[in-house]
Amino acid sequence: MKKILLAILYLAPIYCCIAQDSDDAEDDNAIPNVVDSLYREDQFYVGLSFNLLTNTPSNFSQNGFSGGLHLGFIRDMPINEQRNIAIGVGLGWSTNTFNSNVVFSENPEGNTIVVVNPDRDAVDSNRFNTNLIEMPLQFRWRTSTPTKFSFWRIYTGIKVGYLYAFRSSFRGENGKVNLGDPDGLNRWRYFATLTVGNGSFNAFVQYGLNPFFNDLNTVENGTLDLQTIKVGIEFYLL
Repeated sequence: MKKILLAILYLAPIYCCIAQDSDDAEDDNAIPNVVDSLYREDQFYVGLSFNLLTNTPSNFSQNGFSGGLHLGFIRDMPINEQRNIAIGVGLGWSTNTFNSNVVFSENPEGNTIVVVNPDRDAVDSNRFNTNLIEMPLQFRWRTSTPTKFSFWRIYTGIKVGYLYAFRSSFRGENGKVNLGDPDGLNRWRYFATLTVGNGSFNAFVQYGLNPFFNDLNTVENGTLDLQTIKVGIEFYLL
């Protein structure tokens, strides 16, 4: 028994040294946890909006659901050492639908005629759709860190859009009327934008700074100075 105890006391330090060397070898082979100190945030976005029209004629009404889909890429460029303040410049695409009682058509000379129809019972469906290429510019503030992926953000800025496709569609008692290029259409669109949120959920508002049309009158002798307000939710991805 005495010999066994002496053997254990002799071998124990040797075993401890071998075990320590083994642990050190495993640590050397482990994948290091690398922190990206030059990280960028929120470079892809997808948004869903509810679209409202403002500066409308007196007998105007908006009916049904008017919505939009917005997506694109924004290059995030931090401007401070903590990288929680940044400038964002990007490129995106947007499609929007507006349901209302504004009817677009053409006379035999090809001029646009605009009728604001207060009789909703005579209309089966009436809408116009827009597709835009958009260029957002944002000033970005957030509470992010290299290892914090859920944070508060406030992004504000402007957005310049080119309206490359417009189409109005009316269906009622007298048939269908479609129009693709009304007179006075402002192809260049300008918006003020604000996004506020935390984590995956973000609310945004986008206010149109210029009207849809220039020098376009309705048959009721009113000007058509429609502008937009879009409110919705936005999701950002790295």
